Amino acid sequence: MLQITLVLIFIQVIVISSLRFQGLNKQRFARLYSNKIDGITISGDLTPLSNNVLVKVKEIASSTSGGLFIPDNAKERPTEGTVVAAGPGRVHPETGLLITIAVQPTENVIYGKYDGTELKYNDVNHQMIKDDDILLKYTGKEPTLENVECIRDQVLVKLPPKEESNAAGIIISTAEAKEKRANYGVVSKIGPGRQAGNGVNMPIQVAPGDGVRFRDFAGSVVKIETQEYLVLKAYDILAKW
Repeated sequence: MLQITLVLIFIQVIVISSLRFQGLNKQRFARLYSNKIDGITISGDLTPLSNNVLVKVKEIASSTSGGLFIPDNAKERPTEGTVVAAGPGRVHPETGLLITIAVQPTENVIYGKYDGTELKYNDVNHQMIKDDDILLKYTGKEPTLENVECIRDQVLVKLPPKEESNAAGIIISTAEAKEKRANYGVVSKIGPGRQAGNGVNMPIQVAPGDGVRFRDFAGSVVKIETQEYLVLKAYDILAKW
């Protein structure tokens, strides 16, 4: 009888110890794999849904190439970053087909100045944006004309210089030319096309090298290797030549 009692006590001690060990492990696991979003602790990683993309914002340089300090209030809002996580894609509302997500983790992206939602993820600036709002993606440290790719039905257009030539052939720069953005240019790159409800990419009706006229104030201006380009949707292009 005594032996049975000792065995039961021994088993009870083992069970209690095991439960305590599991509880400690869970606490350690939670601490190890917890993250913060806007100062709030969450368990596990932040996982985007649908066609949302979590982008780690690229830091803006605090000084110029000549060593001049740039105060915070003079810095432009960053529009570049690296994809940290991406959702599975958007479901087409009519066909139920899953539309493929346009970017993948580790890819660098350029997006619109006012697109998406700002958030602090683990005390680092991030942006949650729709993949449709991404203008370009690229590999490498900096975007170049060779490594940038257009997203979906985006078109990259090289803008003409903001200068005019007078009758004597002297190049002049006008105040009006600086204020009004050009509404024409030359196509540099095009995306694969927007995915239709059946999963097929719809063709874009322009090609690199085409001259195009597009809607006034359409698209977003980006600077690549000191040259200004415009990224706009294919449907904003009115005509080509």
